[in-house]
Amino acid sequence: MRILVAGGAGYIGAHMVKCLAENGHTVTVFDNLSSGHPEAVRWGRLVVGDVLDRPALDAVLQADRYDAVMHFCARSLVGESMSQPLVYYRNNVLGTLTLLEAMQTAGVDRLVFSSSAAVFGQPLSERIDEDHPLAPINPYGASKWMCERMIEDAVKAFGLHAVALRYFNAAGAAPQGRIGESHQPETHLIPNVLRAVLEQGSAAPLQIFGDDYPTRDGTCVRDYVHVDDLAAAHLAALQLLQQEPGMHRFNLGNGAGFSVREVIAAAGRVCGRRVPHQVAPRRDGDPATLVAASDHAREVLGWKPRYTDIEAILETAWRWHRAPVY
Repeated sequence: MRILVAGGAGYIGAHMVKCLAENGHTVTVFDNLSSGHPEAVRWGRLVVGDVLDRPALDAVLQADRYDAVMHFCARSLVGESMSQPLVYYRNNVLGTLTLLEAMQTAGVDRLVFSSSAAVFGQPLSERIDEDHPLAPINPYGASKWMCERMIEDAVKAFGLHAVALRYFNAAGAAPQGRIGESHQPETHLIPNVLRAVLEQGSAAPLQIFGDDYPTRDGTCVRDYVHVDDLAAAHLAALQLLQQEPGMHRFNLGNGAGFSVREVIAAAGRVCGRRVPHQVAPRRDGDPATLVAASDHAREVLGWKPRYTDIEAILETAWRWHRAPVY
């Protein structure tokens, strides 16, 4: 198949491009490089452009015949979304609207959309399935919820077929160490833990944002899913759309939560070094616990995470962070 990957120079997008190419698909990456890395695009052709730029989208979609689009373009920092909500609604919601319009014009009728567990807000159950109420507590989550609604309306209105994948905390890196996770600024826990180890003595300690949550050790609990497992789920979603039209939603996670302190302890074991850290105030918009129930993805997509142990996930990330390529 010929696939356009919007946001394919970013962390998850680049791993998806690698997965697609290794499975025999032809890939074009469309990315404005605001947070992505051209060095990460090693398995497809890169076209620099923005999903807010309709003429640029029209040009890339009409330059070739695509079987599907995978959409990873989004601003995704919860804290930033609290202080700059309009930026998030413009980029995430308007960007998705513009992409949908361009796909309709070009006659591309299959979409795999990168959504988020942030659409759920405060969890009402120990594990979150697809029937959990949608009540986002930050503009980032609200923007993803709005995108899902737009996509569903497009499915009903003009025959688009789509899958929204709501993943929890993406983590890890390609085991070969050729691509990994690098954001500026970096807000994700695992890369910041590993940076704290590598920069020990030359940088401030890792910040634990709150230790008074109603969890087993007072720190936030999250479900970490390896980025290659996410790519495998996207590939399965693409195959599903060839057989089952309409709108589909899946939650993607390991189904096991690890607290911030537990991740720090595991990183210490993997790295063989102490992780310097200190407690800081809570961040706005952070739920205490987010853990996925991914039974629907397992049953319908036949998806099963290969990386279920936090230390195994950390080992792949540690391999890349010791010798980052970009």
